[in-house]
Amino acid sequence: MGMQTAVAIALHNFPEGLATYVSVLDDPSIGAVLAIAIGIHNIPEGFCVALPVYYATGNRMKAFWWGALSGITEPIGAILGYLVLANTFSDATYGIMFGLVAGMMVMISLKELLPTAYRYDPGDTVVTNSLIAGMVIISASLVLFYL
Repeated sequence: MGMQTAVAIALHNFPEGLATYVSVLDDPSIGAVLAIAIGIHNIPEGFCVALPVYYATGNRMKAFWWGALSGITEPIGAILGYLVLANTFSDATYGIMFGLVAGMMVMISLKELLPTAYRYDPGDTVVTNSLIAGMVIISASLVLFYL
């Protein structure tokens, strides 16, 4: 389970690194805020990988390295973004890249995270309310960002 989670999170982190790189190119202050936010949310992601590996193997170093490997795709995404976009960055490229990254994140959420959450909460006691609360928090943060 830990290794499957590591693969899923590695795939999830790649577009995050790309999004961070693209946002830094457009506005370094926004890129810095995005990098901090992504860094904070990567902490529980690392636990999601490391804890099952630790409990399955009893090996702390193995758990640590699997968690670290799942996160390494984020800087790889940023480096690949740099290699591909460094000389051709424009407003259209910016829009396309953020659209692609947003689409990847939405698909991960809709196809993987929500069905799994509903499987473990068949009575829907918290999933829908948590989803709506997350939407409200994200919306509020976007509004506050522009004040």
